[in-house]
Amino acid sequence: MLYSIIIPCYRSSQTIRKVVEMTMEELKRLGISEYEFVLVDDCSPDDGATMAALLSLVRDYSCVRAVELAKNAGQHNAVMAGLNYGVGDAFIAMDDDMQTHPSQLKYLLEKFYEGYDIVYGYYPDKKHSRFRNFGSYINSLSVRILLKKPKDLKTSSFWIIKRFVRDYAVQYRSAYTHLQGLFLRTTRNICSVPIRHFEREVGTSNYTLKKLLKLWSNIIGFSIVPLQLAMKTGFVFSAIGLIGAIAVVILKLVRPATYIGWPSMMAAICFFSGVNLLFMGVIGEYIGRIFLGMSNNPQFVVRCVHEQGAEEKPLTQAELRLKKEGETVSHTEKEVKEEELAAHEHGKN
Repeated sequence: MLYSIIIPCYRSSQTIRKVVEMTMEELKRLGISEYEFVLVDDCSPDDGATMAALLSLVRDYSCVRAVELAKNAGQHNAVMAGLNYGVGDAFIAMDDDMQTHPSQLKYLLEKFYEGYDIVYGYYPDKKHSRFRNFGSYINSLSVRILLKKPKDLKTSSFWIIKRFVRDYAVQYRSAYTHLQGLFLRTTRNICSVPIRHFEREVGTSNYTLKKLLKLWSNIIGFSIVPLQLAMKTGFVFSAIGLIGAIAVVILKLVRPATYIGWPSMMAAICFFSGVNLLFMGVIGEYIGRIFLGMSNNPQFVVRCVHEQGAEEKPLTQAELRLKKEGETVSHTEKEVKEEELAAHEHGKN
């Protein structure tokens, strides 16, 4: 079995070599000799330092492939790029900062060998900031509500999946990628295993509030629950409004001197107008994403693929598979001869 290790890289020039080499050592300890690394540079804004580190690894190791993106695509889209360019039978995703530590691979693989389609590592004790942990909690809660994630399933960016899960996931072409959403609609044969979360060795998290909110919003591409919530809320407020109108009429009949105030009316108008605009915005977000999907906004743009003995160009997944099997993308000798014979017979006619 060939394992493809996918690592999205962003400002990781100081850590990526250590991650790759420690992972190699760990895989050898586990008796795994067939593996490849697909390192995706997510257009790191560090004057080419990350890309230089990846090229150095490509020169040193034949099992390393570097995918250079032309613009920043985000972590989930960068992982999707790695999944598209990996050719393994199983796919492992890791981070580039040593927090998803190679020493924890054995725990994921033990569960994977039990027959699960997807195995997540999760952290009982996270080393993130309180802000990041709060964001992770909100994201997990949203996924459980919107995508029907099992309550006991805990997730992270450290996982291993079977090839058929990858094959299904890469069919998704929208730029609004949410990997949990893709995996949860592929299979329910999923488990999670507790692993140790290590301290970040260099720098701080690259996730800002804006990036976390953008990633969280991608969930709506996999659920219509927000639209259903808008409809249900509309019914509730309509019922409240109807009951309130009946109550006002009855009160006016019983006590004709009752004063119906202008301030309360304006407050009600402002409140219901706000609710209306809020859910119109939700509907508009869905419509906007449909529009962008129809315009073929790409998940990622590959500048080139770097690997030993290959021309630097955006190789397709099919080309990589053929190359791995010892074939070439061009015609075989037999096919060439058949074409020459067909051309000769056509000339006679």
